Amino acid sequence: MPPIDPVQLTADLIRCPSVTPAEGGALILLEKILSQAGFECTRVDRGGISNLFARWGEKGDEKTFGFNGHTDVVPIGDEAAWSHGPFSATVVDGIMYGRGATDMKSGVAAYVAAAIDFVQTTPPKGALILTITGDEEADALDGTTALLDYMDREDEQMSVCLVGEPTCPNEMGEMMKIGRRGSMTAWFEVTGKQGHSAYPHRAKNPLPAMARLMDRLASRELDQGSDHFDASTLAVVTIDTGNPATNVIPASCRATVNTRFNDLHTGESLTDWMQEELDAVSAAFDMPISMKVKVSGESFLTPPGALSDLVAKSVEAETGRKPELSTTGGTSDARFVKNHCPVVEFGLVGKTMHQVDENVPVEQIDQLKNIYTRILTDYFA
Repeated sequence: MPPIDPVQLTADLIRCPSVTPAEGGALILLEKILSQAGFECTRVDRGGISNLFARWGEKGDEKTFGFNGHTDVVPIGDEAAWSHGPFSATVVDGIMYGRGATDMKSGVAAYVAAAIDFVQTTPPKGALILTITGDEEADALDGTTALLDYMDREDEQMSVCLVGEPTCPNEMGEMMKIGRRGSMTAWFEVTGKQGHSAYPHRAKNPLPAMARLMDRLASRELDQGSDHFDASTLAVVTIDTGNPATNVIPASCRATVNTRFNDLHTGESLTDWMQEELDAVSAAFDMPISMKVKVSGESFLTPPGALSDLVAKSVEAETGRKPELSTTGGTSDARFVKNHCPVVEFGLVGKTMHQVDENVPVEQIDQLKNIYTRILTDYFA
């Protein structure tokens, strides 16, 4: 099988309209290419979501290098605002445009190309596993979690795993991720009693109670950061009554907060704290307040060591930059993989991800393939 061109594969993947949760042909394409290269491929679809598991080598090999990525992309927004078709993979002046160009069809293409070339030119003593999901950009309920559940059932095990998300803010090679902050959202509703604003004593206004609660939550300094994490944050993202009238006290008020937290907290400890604040405000205003919480992921850290050293060394060798070991940014599917094996993330510059005219310099795709090849070579050396 001839070497895989990661730039061409990126273009082919972009031309698959895999707006989450649509498969769009992207996983079908990858399964065909990997199968032709000798990878054993299994579709692990669940809940209407398409996922692909691929392994080269024997099940149970003591040394198994894993890769996790996704082919689903966010919606394109206003198509008329794009300079080039969002699924055209048009290349202008060495820049490829298209939805998923950076997040993260280029990363998947670069790793698939590196993995295939690696096992064909220098077959390792060990195994390679790829877990590619179509459910990273949405709720992530039936994506990487489905693949990990499948691996548990089938006794498949990765020794370590690399996630190919874009990790570099501005320059190729400047940052890799060794952990992520936790993320949780809480929805609140204060129930009062509707009435005329000229007779407030006949109503129970829920807005002051909600304002007090939101102030107590937002004013609290959660921490000042930890050894590898910035300070935790809580943002009030909406307060709403749905009340268009100026002379009516509404019956209820709703609000939502989003919290990004470090390793000094857990979703449970923060939920307990918010419940305490809620109870205090509820008692002070004599109004019932409800809360619903969703923890999208707990904070985690892969301590600096052999895996991060391996990736950092390969990145520096190909880019001349020693990547910063970071835990910044939002969530990724590494939050699921960390329960299975040590995991780090490295990928392209992410400046244009999710934007109109998302794009990637084609030279960076080749560079990323070279980095991934070096990682595999050094890991199995």
